[in-house]
Amino acid sequence: MKINIYYGGRGIIDDPTLYVVSQITTVLQELNVKVQQYNLYEQRNGITALPNTLKDADGVILASTVEWYGVGGYMMQFLDACWLYGDKDRIKEIYMAPVVMSTTHGEREGMMSLAAAWEMLGGLPCEGMCGFIADTTRFENSTEYSKIIEKKTENIYRTINQKMAVFPASNQAVINKVAVAKGIELTPQESEQLSEYASDDNYVRTQKEDLQELASIFRDKMGQDEKARGSSEEYVKILEKKFTPVAGVRSKYKIVFQDNPKLKPVIIDVDNGKCDCRTGDEEGCDVVITSDERVFEDILDGRMSFQRAFMAGNFKMKGEFKLLRCMDQLFDLMVE
Repeated sequence: MKINIYYGGRGIIDDPTLYVVSQITTVLQELNVKVQQYNLYEQRNGITALPNTLKDADGVILASTVEWYGVGGYMMQFLDACWLYGDKDRIKEIYMAPVVMSTTHGEREGMMSLAAAWEMLGGLPCEGMCGFIADTTRFENSTEYSKIIEKKTENIYRTINQKMAVFPASNQAVINKVAVAKGIELTPQESEQLSEYASDDNYVRTQKEDLQELASIFRDKMGQDEKARGSSEEYVKILEKKFTPVAGVRSKYKIVFQDNPKLKPVIIDVDNGKCDCRTGDEEGCDVVITSDERVFEDILDGRMSFQRAFMAGNFKMKGEFKLLRCMDQLFDLMVE
């Protein structure tokens, strides 16, 4: 059995959580458990890669200290990384015991927030431990407190070793609804770089202005009428003409025009080498794109790709991002 301990405190000498973690480690090692401890403050530059360490763990202990409010930033960064990059199927099999010590107040709230977060990730929470420690020296020298830590650690070991059943929680239902929004398959480094650009209002505004200027230049050169085509059937004909079969792709797309309710939605039903494009409002689509008519025409005319239009915020999308990326492969629209 292997248990990973993720310590989210600052590593200061009189941190009571460090003492509790050391006691837990001693008890688990006596029970022939392999214990691996990760100090998040030491790996703050690589926290986004730590979810990979969960793959060979039977259980984890999330340990942190409430110094003024909440469990601290390092622990929240780790949980964010688990949500964005963690293997949800693997996390579903991992038990987690929260350990939260407080030097002020809020230890119970901290323990409950860690348990709730792990449930939202799909994991299995088990009984942890929390406490208010006013005097660290007295705490460390108390045999009674040591016995409490030992007993609770044995309960954690028993729960993980016997794979005890856990009541389902409503928090676990969140991952089935909210996790759909996470479809962007980027590396942690690419995601951080993208977030830096997205948070820069000047950069985003400049990019949108550049795209609009380029679109105007292309329209002038190609001598296109500024009026929209105004026909969903014409869009269907263009998509059918530009379709390029891609093996292994089976998905159903729906494109809705938010600025022109009179236009019927376009349905694109792809089954390996076959593509059925039609108009109508249908349910059960894998990807739903909500776009302005002009933005969609820009895509059809090869001025931008589906992926670039989404990343620039020119349309909204529900579904898996990888299926949206497939559309740029399925339809040869880009101008050489």
